[in-house]
Amino acid sequence: MLQPIRTKFRKAHKGRIHGVATSAATLAFGQFGLKAMEPERVTARQIEAARRALTRHMKRSGRVWIRIYPDVPVSKKPLEVRMGSGKGAPEYWVARVKPGRILFEVDGIPVALAREALTLAAAKLPIKTRFIERIAE
Repeated sequence: MLQPIRTKFRKAHKGRIHGVATSAATLAFGQFGLKAMEPERVTARQIEAARRALTRHMKRSGRVWIRIYPDVPVSKKPLEVRMGSGKGAPEYWVARVKPGRILFEVDGIPVALAREALTLAAAKLPIKTRFIERIAE
């Protein structure tokens, strides 16, 4: 699963996801993509599950780009621990996704196969998404 090797700080504030995506809002690598339609935190496990669904349906033909990276640690206290005594240990990693962000891109496969594969990948994610296609220049 994806996670950073080193970080400046061990723990992060929860924060809020405001506004729409400015970076990674258009297709940069592939012909087809999966675009986020709402703000949400996507975990490393969800990204990996979506990637597996995508590559398995494509039967390893074509190419896949993952455009999000889980770089925010989410801490959690152990079960049945009393309040206080500081913040819990980092439990898993998430990517903060803004609406309009491209999550996955694929290339080298027919449009029908790309649509099916990205729909399967979208089912593994906690957000509403949209299939997008590069307009031929």
